[in-house]
Amino acid sequence: MNINAELLQFYQYKKLVKKKEVDSILSEAARLHIPVREYLLTKEITTEATELEALADYYCMPFIELDMLEVDKSLFNKFSLEFMKKNKIIPVSIDRNGTLLVAVGKPIDFNAMSAMAAVFPNEIDTVLTPQVQIDRYIDSISAVLSTSAALNDLNAAGDDKLFAEKKTSTDIASADDVVNNPSVRLVDSIIKEAIPYRASDIHIEPFEKKVRVRYRIDGDLQERASFPIEAYPAICARIKIMSGLNIAERRVPQDGRINLRVGGKEYDFRVSSLPSVHGEKFVIRILDKTSFRFSRSDLGFTDDENAVIDKMLMRPHGIILLTGPTGCGKSTTLYSFLKEVNVPTVNIITVEDPVEYTMAGITQTQVNTKANMTFAAALRSILRQDPDIIMIGEIRDEETAEIAVRAAITGHLVFSTLHTNDAPGAVTRLADMGVPEYLISDALVGVIAQRLVKKLCPACKKRGKTNAKEMEILGIREPISIFRPQGCQFCNNSGYKGRVAIHEIMHMNEKIKNSMSKKQSSEQLRNLAIDNGMVSLWTSCRSLVLKGVTSIQELMTLNIE
Repeated sequence: MNINAELLQFYQYKKLVKKKEVDSILSEAARLHIPVREYLLTKEITTEATELEALADYYCMPFIELDMLEVDKSLFNKFSLEFMKKNKIIPVSIDRNGTLLVAVGKPIDFNAMSAMAAVFPNEIDTVLTPQVQIDRYIDSISAVLSTSAALNDLNAAGDDKLFAEKKTSTDIASADDVVNNPSVRLVDSIIKEAIPYRASDIHIEPFEKKVRVRYRIDGDLQERASFPIEAYPAICARIKIMSGLNIAERRVPQDGRINLRVGGKEYDFRVSSLPSVHGEKFVIRILDKTSFRFSRSDLGFTDDENAVIDKMLMRPHGIILLTGPTGCGKSTTLYSFLKEVNVPTVNIITVEDPVEYTMAGITQTQVNTKANMTFAAALRSILRQDPDIIMIGEIRDEETAEIAVRAAITGHLVFSTLHTNDAPGAVTRLADMGVPEYLISDALVGVIAQRLVKKLCPACKKRGKTNAKEMEILGIREPISIFRPQGCQFCNNSGYKGRVAIHEIMHMNEKIKNSMSKKQSSEQLRNLAIDNGMVSLWTSCRSLVLKGVTSIQELMTLNIE
């Protein structure tokens, strides 16, 4: 039996593949001339995490997430970052016996082990770690070193101030001048460093004597670097050239875009400039546009919530709304729904501001207010394009709301977002926009309210008994064990790493629809929805606290009980 067939047999034992799939997988992998592992990952039959965990058993190796390891960075002096990334290895630590522990992304790589043995003659132990975590860790180290080097060069280069003083606006527009300036490497490093840190936004803010750089990570801003204000004109020039902004214009806000390939992926950076007292402030939103692979489970939906959403998505017409504050992942959830209903027999058209992810098989339209291409104007045109499903990025005004609701009651399935605190509040908001309540009752299929809460860092979260105040908040009478944030090197001492969505789903059944005709308040509608099975955002977050996913501090900040 060859290694591919033997491995597949083991995967079958681990229930990663089904017995009836084995022969077709082997033949397809042979036809494409690729290993079975690569075929399974490419076709998304397995993920790197599930596959590596099985491989660890197969090769009798320990499997561990990189976050759980305390890496001794002084060992990086023995191996270059290029060598580590190419061979998917990270030296972790040396124990008292002199044995080197190495995290590897490939279960058996004799060439890499031989190269390491030539540098480190003592015994080497290995643990299996997901390659993507190794790449991200090395990229973060490399980006930090690159930014530090660029900052040192900037501080050492006395010609930066001269550059800012001598050049006119027209001269600064010269690409050659900008590229040869130390500021260029600093801007490139700041942008690229944000990727491995999982930042969603980059803030570059000028003050009287310095410029501050902050990343928004897991919803919070964290300072990453600062540099002298004298260099800022060159920094501005570089950002504007990259994003296609007008270099000579400093008096009004501008918007632009940067497309870059970082770590083998295509990223879209949305750039916004704002004039301030000490110069223009830039905020750069980061979007990974290579692919959209989020499923509902990835986004935090429970089995019970998925059962309700299945009923909503099966409706041939009506309107499904996502509500919540800016930055809570509403658009991401909508895209996951579109991905599910995107089949060749359906015509899907979206109108967005801006288009965040491009999806094959879907016609996506971008709002352009300067050309009078508003949501309402785009919607009127879309309805003449024979759509089955329409996605509206946001319902912002009365005209858009009315067109969306009327499209829903005339045979179209409509997805959109609103800014409300909870699910029942969407009904009140539509009514405030002038949509008659009988139309809302007729058109609305359901409302999903969403929030993002920070996840406790798995490497450092600490278990402890609840105190009296925490018991009161959780509504329990006896002490229980919950997890609290601590802070370590893997979470930048924040105690949190990553975020997860919580949801409140109001499915419009007959009882709720009938109550709307009685013009009940939002609070009365909320109580009725809960009586009919809706789980509140607060209750959803509370369950995550009890499961050790998030902290009671996150529950308290929601203020949505």
